[in-house]
Amino acid sequence: MAKLVGLLWLAAVISCAQPAVVREAYAKFEYRIPMRDGVKLFTSIYIPKDVFTDAKTYPIMLMRTPYNVAPYGIDQYRASVGPSDLFQREKLIFAYQDVRGRFMSEGDYTIIRPHKPVKSSPQDTDESTDTYDTVAWLTQHLPGNTGKVGMWGISQPGFYATAGMIDAHPALVAVAPQAPVTDYYMGDDVYHNGAFMLAHRFAFYMGFHPREGGPQPPPSAQPFQYGTPDGYEFYLSMGSLANADEKYFKHKQPYWTLNIDHTAYDEVWQSRAIWKHLKNIKPAVMLVGGWYDQEDPQGLLKQFDFMEKNTPPVDMLVMGPWSHGGFSRGDGDRLGNVNFGSKTGVYYREKIEFPFFMYYLKGKGDGKFPKAWVFQTGMNQWRRFDAWPPKEAKVAEIFLERSGKLSWDRPAEAGFDEYLSDPAKPVPYLDRVIQNVLASYMTEDQRFAAKRPDVLVYKTEPLEHDVTIVGPIGVDLKVSTSGSDSDFDVKVIDVYPGDYPDFNNPTPAAATPGTVPMGGYQQLIRGEPFRGKFRRSFEKPVPFEPGKPDRIQFLLPDVAHTFRAGHRIMVQVQSSWFPLTDRNPQKFMDIPKALSTDFVKAAERVYFGGADGSRIQVRVAE
Repeated sequence: MAKLVGLLWLAAVISCAQPAVVREAYAKFEYRIPMRDGVKLFTSIYIPKDVFTDAKTYPIMLMRTPYNVAPYGIDQYRASVGPSDLFQREKLIFAYQDVRGRFMSEGDYTIIRPHKPVKSSPQDTDESTDTYDTVAWLTQHLPGNTGKVGMWGISQPGFYATAGMIDAHPALVAVAPQAPVTDYYMGDDVYHNGAFMLAHRFAFYMGFHPREGGPQPPPSAQPFQYGTPDGYEFYLSMGSLANADEKYFKHKQPYWTLNIDHTAYDEVWQSRAIWKHLKNIKPAVMLVGGWYDQEDPQGLLKQFDFMEKNTPPVDMLVMGPWSHGGFSRGDGDRLGNVNFGSKTGVYYREKIEFPFFMYYLKGKGDGKFPKAWVFQTGMNQWRRFDAWPPKEAKVAEIFLERSGKLSWDRPAEAGFDEYLSDPAKPVPYLDRVIQNVLASYMTEDQRFAAKRPDVLVYKTEPLEHDVTIVGPIGVDLKVSTSGSDSDFDVKVIDVYPGDYPDFNNPTPAAATPGTVPMGGYQQLIRGEPFRGKFRRSFEKPVPFEPGKPDRIQFLLPDVAHTFRAGHRIMVQVQSSWFPLTDRNPQKFMDIPKALSTDFVKAAERVYFGGADGSRIQVRVAE
């Protein structure tokens, strides 16, 4: 929902403002650019006026989007142009395009349109060909362009940036997919390890509708009325996922239907996994994401890993302490209750993003960029590495033990812990009343969850020295359930000392009502759900045999985090995370078709100790 609200807010600002700074420096043009199959795509162009008065020349920056390029009309100007005001002041030619089938562009829209690796005729189009044809037209027809093009985009526009660098036009020299949708099913917006991201998907599709009729500007829309500020209450009252269509979408939202009709990693999702096609990439690439991206945390990392293994181009991974798209706005000095000690967003825009494009588009700077430029949370400092994860990092294991302990040594004594999972009383993902997904939930305090009887808690003794973990975190659980399916959600948490200084409110007199004291804070570092029936594969689910121990192994997305001396490492295990994810009825079935009577309680066991007990696998760096 944060994405949708941000987009609506941005559209409102753009449509209402008449920004003098852009109007004074740029001339606006609107074109309908023909694609190879004859479809024309609406494109807004902003060209510096000194192209016409002083014969100046500039590179082109292109963004392609399904969210609209408002305001429409050559006398209506955007509030700003480019990825940041640095680009606007530097002056470039900026091009914004409605993708095929959206708003003022012709053609039919397919959400995250599949890539076609083999093309036999001009009718075989995809987002890579539409980008190629757009770049070719821009460089051939726009006055004052240097013949060099850069491309960027955040979220779904990040998907279009990724697609555009496949079989790219030679003029496209630099691309920055930012928080991109890379694989809708495997850890991005829609599914995480088989669990449906309920609250975000519902809110998003309430505002992202198919176009009715031909090309047209965005219609005015009324926000959906939940009838309560409490999202937990709203989604629990909704009941089964099937009820959402009956009660709210009224069978008129095909994108929602696509989500719930395809609960396994089938051809529909596999065909939309753009990362599988990222071979022999020619442009320079900067992949940008946030450690705390509440919408697309995994795809970017998968994209980087695949590109590194398949004839790597000139590329760089940038990760900072941001929520979805947080690097593009604001200071980035904090997220939720967690303070990062510096303006990380400003640093990124000034020291990383702008120099990257200036080097490849204008030849400015030395072009010496690291392979990975990441912000190390906990220690709160930027780090540069020549590989990701860093080659010097050493694999280590942390073992679950009796009495809620975590140990670096394998416990000899085997046993299990047990809790009762009740779908009628799912574990909330937050301890407050909120309607939609909180942008900062991935840094939120987990003390409320640790107090619930249906959440298992394991923690180390206070650390004697700093421990820095980098890269993905492996989860290896030995579990059983009295049901035939269950979720197992795993959270890795940084537990602050009880006397930790409260930098947000350094003195009691300065305390702000509603602020969370940081002493004893249990900061979520990484957390992911796992739908147990997909433990063998995401293509073909299999039931549990009730009561029989089985194994669940998966990866939590990468981190670069230091647990400081005196802190503890904590692991929480639970079987619901609501309404962040949908409820598992704990019965092996097609969950969107579950009836209220299908939701049953289940006794969940997590086994520890011995040769095959549950553990967490990390990479420890200096």
